[in-house]
Amino acid sequence: MHPTLPHLIPSDFPALRRDALQTLQVNLGYRCNQRCLHCHVNAGPHRTEMMAREWIELIPDVLKARNIQTLDLTGGAPELHEDFRWLVQAATAQGVHVIDRCNLTILSEAGQEDLAAFLAQHHVEVVASLPCYAIKNVDQQRGDGVFDKSIAGLQTLNALGYGVKGSGLILNLVYNPQGASLPPNQQQLEAAYKRELLAHFGIVFHQLYALANMPIQRFGSTLISQDQFHDYVTLLKSNHQTDNLAQVMCRSLVSVDWQGNLYDCDFNQQLGLSMTHSAPRHLKELLEHCVTDHPITIANHCYGCTAGQGSSCGGAL
Repeated sequence: MHPTLPHLIPSDFPALRRDALQTLQVNLGYRCNQRCLHCHVNAGPHRTEMMAREWIELIPDVLKARNIQTLDLTGGAPELHEDFRWLVQAATAQGVHVIDRCNLTILSEAGQEDLAAFLAQHHVEVVASLPCYAIKNVDQQRGDGVFDKSIAGLQTLNALGYGVKGSGLILNLVYNPQGASLPPNQQQLEAAYKRELLAHFGIVFHQLYALANMPIQRFGSTLISQDQFHDYVTLLKSNHQTDNLAQVMCRSLVSVDWQGNLYDCDFNQQLGLSMTHSAPRHLKELLEHCVTDHPITIANHCYGCTAGQGSSCGGAL
């Protein structure tokens, strides 16, 4: 796989500083039951990197010490971590809102038959990947049979009340473009998703997040192989919107890798771009030190968050 960081630095992206920390985003490991082309984590079934119990047990203490209200769990497939359920229970017992970034097909994996019910029991917000509402596009990006399993997963979640008005069980979907292009208008695409999924499968959900593909890891390497990397970064830079800088996720979120190291965002984590030397560098340091007002480490991939309508873990900005 081609390294992408050398193509992203030096950078002329505007300098940024952190606001108050609101979200702790924890990557529990890179093992996944899928292997998607757009995956910026390069996750897959054969990855072995998983967070140690030592750092898992530290997370509730960090949430309390820094008064963090949201725990965002990602991977890989975070549910494959043997301590995933322990961590969810520990965080929700403290009144912390937990987000599970779910690929939907995990719900039908052996040993995960009760996963959806567990998530509902603890009122975990589900942010589910579904690159399109058409089978051809999804299977092309994520593998044969993924669309049917994803639809079955959504129907299971709906049956438990997820996405249903008044249930309190939040279900949001995630869209990624298939190639080197910006996502379309999020509101218009959300309307199309809701119309098609309801009409054909009886599925309902709350919001659609339209996310830009980042020119890093597997997707970035593919761009380099196809001689499209420079053009894609140029596309991101030429569509930069200064207004989006106020809302980029790195200002209120800290990303934690499977070894407990801290990063300004999940993308910096995958590039190995550590937080500045003045900031805490490991999960255990967050027990004593805050990150507010520290400078944010940047490179040209940051334009993926500010291009066009903007892109963050919560969709368009």
